[in-house]
Amino acid sequence: SPFTVVLRLFGFLLTSLAAWYLGYFVAAHIPQNTVSIAALQEIGKKPVLRAPAPKRQKCDLWSPCPPGNFAYRILSGGGKQRRPTICFEDEDRNVMCVPGITICLIDSTDHSREMMDFIRKAPEGTLLLMATHDDGSTRLKDDTKKLVEELGSKEIKNIKFRSSWVFIAAKGFKLPDNIQKEKINHSDQTKNRYKGWPAEIQIEGCIPRNLI
Repeated sequence: SPFTVVLRLFGFLLTSLAAWYLGYFVAAHIPQNTVSIAALQEIGKKPVLRAPAPKRQKCDLWSPCPPGNFAYRILSGGGKQRRPTICFEDEDRNVMCVPGITICLIDSTDHSREMMDFIRKAPEGTLLLMATHDDGSTRLKDDTKKLVEELGSKEIKNIKFRSSWVFIAAKGFKLPDNIQKEKINHSDQTKNRYKGWPAEIQIEGCIPRNLI
């Protein structure tokens, strides 16, 4: 009937007015920064666990050395501008071999006699860390190579033109069997990283303090 239609229309208008008034009231009395849609969407989500940034270890080793150990890393030279470096307990050395120091970088591009004298004069209990740069095959003389071989090197006489070579040796004591003591990388024109130069190589690890 016409009366029913009018009644329904009146109810619809009344409901719309109430909804508008309620929305106006909420907007006027609730602070805008109280709740955001993004915040509501975050409710119920599982918290994301983020791993802490890795802690830098001595000599940039992937994992720390056990208590009572020294950390070391020997990096050969590569290319004209990349000189070899030795890190021992986070102290980098890129100097020529000098008598009087026990951790020594030996640059075999020169001073073969100084290298031999240093090894001979080093006291028992000396740890020797060596690396080449440029051409250790000819600059390092046979008598010095023989002395290095006596320290345990398996590759010193296999060094070729501009081979990258690193070696750790002990004078007067034995190194642990589980550490890598030597590594070599020969120049190969089809594989060289640098023009005429092979890539650098390195060995690293931990040495028990009570051995030295």
